[in-house]
Amino acid sequence: MVFGSVPKIPIARHERSDQIADDIDFEIKGAEMQFVEIELDPGESAIAEAGAMMFKPPSVTMETVFGDGSEQFSGGGIFDKLVGAGKRLITGESLFTTVFTHTGQGKTRVAFAAPYAGHILAIKLDEVNGKLICQKDAFLCAARGVALGIHFQQKILTGLFGGEGFIMQSLEGDGWVFVHVGGTVVERELGPGEELHVDTGCVAAMTSTVDFDLERAGNIKSMIFGGEGIFFARLRGPGKVWIQSLPFSRLAGRMLAARPGGRDVGEGSLLGQIGGIIDGDNF
Repeated sequence: MVFGSVPKIPIARHERSDQIADDIDFEIKGAEMQFVEIELDPGESAIAEAGAMMFKPPSVTMETVFGDGSEQFSGGGIFDKLVGAGKRLITGESLFTTVFTHTGQGKTRVAFAAPYAGHILAIKLDEVNGKLICQKDAFLCAARGVALGIHFQQKILTGLFGGEGFIMQSLEGDGWVFVHVGGTVVERELGPGEELHVDTGCVAAMTSTVDFDLERAGNIKSMIFGGEGIFFARLRGPGKVWIQSLPFSRLAGRMLAARPGGRDVGEGSLLGQIGGIIDGDNF
């Protein structure tokens, strides 16, 4: 994967009759503080988190919608909108998203910026079996038609000490999605049965075929004094995983701990500061 200034990526127009999401062109720019420019044809739209927009031309209109707006493609009504909004509320997001639609002539561009230092991943959902699981707050923007949902960790220990708690984000559909991860990102393809041990807070995203569980961090001595916490995240293939070098929660915890009277808030563990000690980030 190449970081920094990324040349414009030409995307072939799909002729499939079952295509749901708008098929968009885009360009990711920048190094540590990236933003994505999405090129829209007349009538095409992109959805984004509130406050993510960097710039737009007058021909691109903004409409705030309840939920993610994907129910309009499936013919859903008010109940589907309530369900979509409820899922976003559970993951800590706003009940609303913003839809940016090109109402003019010719092509135009709208840009969305990352909220903190890191990298933007561009992932085509129909190339990952239509579903991507990622950390909370990772979603930046997407082609209209992508559904934003939730993914529950079904194992109690994984939910308690897995860095992101019981709930992660689920992005479903067949279009382009753009997720933001902290620091530098590593992409790994895991074969069937292949395992990788990762710091619990560094799991940025994974395909739905990857099994996410916990692994004890060595013997008692290593668990107490090793500084890496009691558990690792155990990722088992087949599937693809994206690993971030700097979770924002870790950076924020260090900043809070460094100020007078500050304290580390942990990395999303339900146990708060105790969870931070357990996963190794309060040492």
